[in-house]
Formats: sequence, C-alpha cells, structure tokens
Amino acid sequence: MFRSPKIFFRVLAFAEAVSWTLLIGGMILRATNDLDVAVSIGGGIHGFVFLAYGATAVIVAKNQRWSPGPTTIALISAVIPYATIPVDLWLARSGRLDGPWRTEATADPRDHSWHDRALRVLLQKPALIGGALAGVVVLVFVALLVIGPPGS
Repeated sequence: MFRSPKIFFRVLAFAEAVSWTLLIGGMILRATNDLDVAVSIGGGIHGFVFLAYGATAVIVAKNQRWSPGPTTIALISAVIPYATIPVDLWLARSGRLDGPWRTEATADPRDHSWHDRALRVLLQKPALIGGALAGVVVLVFVALLVIGPPGS
C-alpha cells in the first residue's frame, strides 16, 4: 500500500486532517448538546492519528534525508488544525517526497550510520516496520491515556 514515502506521508497527512475534524466536531457536540463522549471519541482518534503522523514524518524525513527545517515544519504542522495538508503539498512540490524507499546502501557516507542501517532493515520488512510503528504509537497512546487528558 505504501510503495513510496510520498504516498505514506500523504495518507497520514490526510488522516491527521480528518482527525482534526472529528475532534472539532466532538467539541461542538459537547458545547451544543452536552455530549462529553463525542470529545472522548474524537479526541482519542485524533490523539492516535497525531502520534502516527509524527512517527511517519520522522521516518519519511530520515528516508528522504530532510534537513531539520522541513522535518520540524512537518512535525509542527500536526499541532495546527489542517496544516498537514498544505505542508504535504509544499513537500511534494519542492521534491522532498520524491523517490523510493532507501532499502539498499549506496556510496553516500550517510548510508553507513547505525540509524540508516536500522532504517533499511525496517524498510526491507514492511510488516516489521508497520508492527513496530503501531506498537510504539499504541504504547505512547496508552501511556498518555493513563496520564489523562490535557488540563485535567
């Protein structure tokens, strides 16, 4: 399904925007109809997708060898409602999402660092990276649920 970093990033950027809609809709339902459960559902979904988008941004940034600037912008965009969509478009138009997954080492000296080798191992086993990402996101999500919602 995610045959390229561009598709992977785009799907998660869109999902993050949709999750903002669920959260905002839940907040409106809570304010107008006293439905607190709407925020619990929308907020839970948004929190999970927010973490998944963040993990995706880091993996794609590492694969595409982004500098800290675009990586930071991609990560911060998740905090601003719907900002992941224009950031995705900007990254695509600037060519930062072009190219395949880096599954093989090249002559580039950056390919010989431990984290590049680890990324290649994960990219060569998509089920492993998907499971690892899902596991990390679930663990962080559960930890945040135990801590409680912001402001509580």
